[in-house]
Amino acid sequence: MDAVDLAVPAGAVYGFLGPNGSGKTTTIRMLLGLIAADAGEIEVLGRPMPRSATSVLPRVGALIEGPAFHPYVNGRQNLRRLDVSDATADPATSDERIDAALARVGLTAAADKKYRNYSLGMKQRLGIAAALLQPRDLLVLDEPTNGLDPQGTREIRRLVRELAHDGTTVLVSSHLLSEVEQVATHVGMMSGGRLVRQGTLAEVLDMGPPELRIDTPDGALALEVLGRLDLSAAVDEAGSAVTASLVGLPVDEVAAALVRAGVRLHGLRVNRPSLEDLFVSITGEGFDVVH
Repeated sequence: MDAVDLAVPAGAVYGFLGPNGSGKTTTIRMLLGLIAADAGEIEVLGRPMPRSATSVLPRVGALIEGPAFHPYVNGRQNLRRLDVSDATADPATSDERIDAALARVGLTAAADKKYRNYSLGMKQRLGIAAALLQPRDLLVLDEPTNGLDPQGTREIRRLVRELAHDGTTVLVSSHLLSEVEQVATHVGMMSGGRLVRQGTLAEVLDMGPPELRIDTPDGALALEVLGRLDLSAAVDEAGSAVTASLVGLPVDEVAAALVRAGVRLHGLRVNRPSLEDLFVSITGEGFDVVH
């Protein structure tokens, strides 16, 4: 790990992104005081870690590297065991809080089912429920949609939005950039143990050059014009669609140059890169990379 300087604003949904093996979980474990950092300083909720762990961690809910529960008792009983072991939890409100956490993740109907009979997605939901047994200022979710079907994934996205709306800061670690892109307000991108990009979602996406797509029967001529404008471009096999990296020139100037040259424009649009496209352009790596 090197030069990982996370800045997670209060109330944000922070997407902590990168391929498996890029250092996300190791960073989270250091943030929560589970392993020691060799150098540098760590603050969580404005307090130094791990020195302030006893005051900070009760305000933090976390699901790291998948949930672990007793297989031969049911979901509700597993949550009760966790709640009883929490010295900061009020026993008088335990049942109420357990019911609320189960309902929040859609497990009310399966509350009395033994954990060993849970699907992978249900186990993941129970882990999130455990993180929600008490009000949290910060919720840290490591790969929270692992094992979930599309409906379950949508429900987790909805839950994250609701928690943020209620004032909880949420850090979501994931290698599924397209999923996090739909919910994050801020993102940090990891590669090889380094933080390579960070900022609001809009700021980070703006770091990638937009792509211009031109639909025209004059593909060869369009390619020539774009070359004169020093824009890197390519034409498809049919010669009817041209794509170019739009760097340094506004799109209206490019369109005007094409029209002046006699290029017939049937369509022209600008596409912003996705987070995954941006990651690949920055690092040259795909998401099957393991460091």
